[in-house]
Amino acid sequence: MYKKKKLAKKKHRKNKIRLKAIKLDSLSKVKPKKKIVSAPVKVEKKAEVKKPVLKKAVTKKAPAKKATAKKTAVKKPATKAKKKS
Repeated sequence: MYKKKKLAKKKHRKNKIRLKAIKLDSLSKVKPKKKIVSAPVKVEKKAEVKKPVLKKAVTKKAPAKKATAKKTAVKKPATKAKKKS
């Protein structure tokens, strides 16, 4: 079992190296893309109009109500049946 795992790891490692080499080779053959450079466009900014700040009236929040605890019904202990003789 150990021998099989060892061989599998070795194969995967070699395959990774092989794939890396293929990828690097193909990337070196690719021509670089030409970048189209256009003249920078100037954007005119409009004058900002300031709106008057309105003060909001302070509102008080109602206090949160506490959750009411549910009362459990008290169970009476079962009475033992009388023996008939």
